Amino acid sequence: MEKGNILEVKNIHKRFTSKGITVKAVTDVSFSVKEGETIGIVGESGCGKTTLGRCIVRAYDASEGEVFYRTEAGEEVDFLKVDRKKMKSIRKEIQMIFQDPYSSLDPRMTVLDIIKEPLKANFPKMSKSEMDAKAKEMAEKVGLNPSYLMRYPHAFSGGQRQRIGIARALVLNPKIIVCDEAVSALDVSIQAQVINLLRDLQKEFGLTYLFISHDLSVVEHISDKVGVMYLGKMVEYAETEELFGTPRHPYTEALMSAVPIADPTIKTERIPLKGEIPNPANPPSGCFFHTRCRYCTEQCVNAAPEYKEITPGHFVACHRAEELTLKGIIMEGNKITLAKNEIPGA
Repeated sequence: MEKGNILEVKNIHKRFTSKGITVKAVTDVSFSVKEGETIGIVGESGCGKTTLGRCIVRAYDASEGEVFYRTEAGEEVDFLKVDRKKMKSIRKEIQMIFQDPYSSLDPRMTVLDIIKEPLKANFPKMSKSEMDAKAKEMAEKVGLNPSYLMRYPHAFSGGQRQRIGIARALVLNPKIIVCDEAVSALDVSIQAQVINLLRDLQKEFGLTYLFISHDLSVVEHISDKVGVMYLGKMVEYAETEELFGTPRHPYTEALMSAVPIADPTIKTERIPLKGEIPNPANPPSGCFFHTRCRYCTEQCVNAAPEYKEITPGHFVACHRAEELTLKGIIMEGNKITLAKNEIPGA
């Protein structure tokens, strides 16, 4: 692993087979994460974002590839090769926040028991009083009133339930948290509260986030780098400012054109994606995106593009990445404006 990296994902593949049909949910995805960074993963529903996150925490066993992680003790391990005993000893360092803040909480357990559960599983010798104290501390860190700890999940709002999920993830003092659509089920005002909470906790505990979302404005606000996925493949990956200012893949451009701009004086061109997402069990030939791309050429139909670095730190899988000048957006605080570069004709 390179110096400073806490996680390196290399050529991850995940295939699901049922009744003789194989679906390629994730295909040859690679990226690295430095300690303390937030990596955003975006794309349409069904693009493989959640599957990728679950492969990284080994909730799913990847079909191929490597996931290298630098443990708290400084040891470099490949999650996909370690045995269950070793995996259990380091699993507490990587936790997950789930999309639905209600179904991910056991309705039969009190908030106190939900937050304590990871401690019981990983530190069976810890006394009940120590567990209670740790759970109360985490509840206060995420803004939950200690008097709420004996209540059940149904008594809380969506934002409060998500705070319970965050407290449960934090109670083991992890180094990495995979946030799987952690704010998508919440109202906009509550989203802002939870995102700001995540950022504050990151500064306080030195956390590293893998932030999975379909909301570009949220990803831009919280991420240091962003990866764009389409039909199981990573099609673009760059630092947030670089990707939002100068996207190099037509799919990224189309996603950005759908971001609402809170200024009636700015006219934007919405770039509709024609057709439907192809069947992952029978993907198109060549570039997976060519069936919906307005810049498609014969080369795109016949040959898969190479995923390559076109500028330092900016990776793209597109035959025309260096030829096209695509529209970007610039986001400053709550204001979104169009980048100065123009869209060429199709």
